[in-house]
Amino acid sequence: MKPRFLLDEHLGRVIQRQLRRRDAQIEILLIGDPTASARGMLDPDLLIWLEATGYILVTNDESTIPGHLIDHYNQGRHVPGILWIRDGASLGQIIEALFMIWDASEAEEYVDRLLHIPF
Repeated sequence: MKPRFLLDEHLGRVIQRQLRRRDAQIEILLIGDPTASARGMLDPDLLIWLEATGYILVTNDESTIPGHLIDHYNQGRHVPGILWIRDGASLGQIIEALFMIWDASEAEEYVDRLLHIPF
């Protein structure tokens, strides 16, 4: 199965639009979209939502999730993956990295992995 992405609510919708332009089959949601997690959801609940739905989180916020992620793992839980955007990355670099991940890999490759993009 191809990776599916959930963009943090602080990221712009332009990433979603540009990836869908590259290939309409890419599943990419923005927090707050009708079928996505709700805006303002607490991190522990977001991690459970990710695990239940299989979406890989794409975020530029490393300040709060790591502590909750430890608790999540300590409960025997998993995440489909988290992609942290590197400081200073351009929109083009982010879009290209996400497209490459989607195009060249399977979702299972990212389970419980925490990576920074672009690579």
